[in-house]
Amino acid sequence: MQVIKRYPDNEHQTLLETAESYLRESVAPLASEIDSAPEVLREALKGMSVRTLLGLRIPKSWGGLEVSSTTFGYFQQLLARYSGALAFLQMQHQSAGAMIAYSENESLKHQYLPKLAKGQVLVGIGFSQVRRTGNPPVKAIPVDGGYHINGKVPWVTGFSLFQEFVIGAVLPDGREVYGMVPLTPTCQDGGGTITFSKPMALAAMESTNTVSATLTDWFLPEERVVSIAKAGAIHENDQKKLLSAGFLALGCAQAGLDIVEAAAKTKQLDFLYNTFESLHGEFTRCQTAMIQAAQANSQTFQQRLQLRTWAINLAGRCAQAGVTVSSGAANYKHHAAQRVYREALVFTVSGQSTAIMEGTLARLV
Repeated sequence: MQVIKRYPDNEHQTLLETAESYLRESVAPLASEIDSAPEVLREALKGMSVRTLLGLRIPKSWGGLEVSSTTFGYFQQLLARYSGALAFLQMQHQSAGAMIAYSENESLKHQYLPKLAKGQVLVGIGFSQVRRTGNPPVKAIPVDGGYHINGKVPWVTGFSLFQEFVIGAVLPDGREVYGMVPLTPTCQDGGGTITFSKPMALAAMESTNTVSATLTDWFLPEERVVSIAKAGAIHENDQKKLLSAGFLALGCAQAGLDIVEAAAKTKQLDFLYNTFESLHGEFTRCQTAMIQAAQANSQTFQQRLQLRTWAINLAGRCAQAGVTVSSGAANYKHHAAQRVYREALVFTVSGQSTAIMEGTLARLV
């Protein structure tokens, strides 16, 4: 891929080449199965683990690779190009690893980080509900030695694929508490319980086994606390990492472009080549702008928001172009164009804030 060849860091060059080789040879041919079968997705994730690709945001001192935000952006884009389900699932694990790496809980870091980096333990996240205003869906009440957690986590990805997840809850004073809980039905000796729904029937990436979790008087001991943040911290963090999920949308756009390019070569129609060249040119401009923004880290929130919504818009249009050039075959459930079209849906709403929703709609109208 041309993008990788332009990357100057030899260490990261090798990492990205390793990732792309694995994705091209082992993931791309099974993309449809990975999208629908959890056991095939599990094997694809295991392949990443074998190649030490699950600890990219974990410090080297803890066994991770500690790559730059630019390299991680390239990596996210690569994954989304070849399998949206694999990209989405591993993102949960990488995010959990980064959270624990920034934790002040040294015991927790010793316990988890080396295993997370090697993929020996897989951990997800479940804190989108903390973004909601009004009455918190998941509440934490301080008690001796920890917190009692009550409420419903609406989205947790990776049931039967991950062992645990980082939950987010809101304290009475508005602060946010994040801690480790099992991703399997559990009853505590003190009576606390955590239960899960059946995996949701989703239009896209159903193999990621997304469930809801209900916690009743769940005791979260201090030693399992990842962090306690000020009220509204999750919104500040969303702004800082605004571009991150944009690279997933870019990868989805590239997947659509791959379909258009293949159709142009097969059908030998000038307007297909023209469509590909036009969209690919815009893709390159968007990618260049996002990489520069990730490197400089100097853009305003509004500038980064424009880039994020541009990537989302481009993913939608490239996916639709893939459907268009595939004609009626695109309506087949397991056709690549159908899968990419559905993945564009997911990357449109992943980590969506009110600002992203507004910006996305502004580009549409």
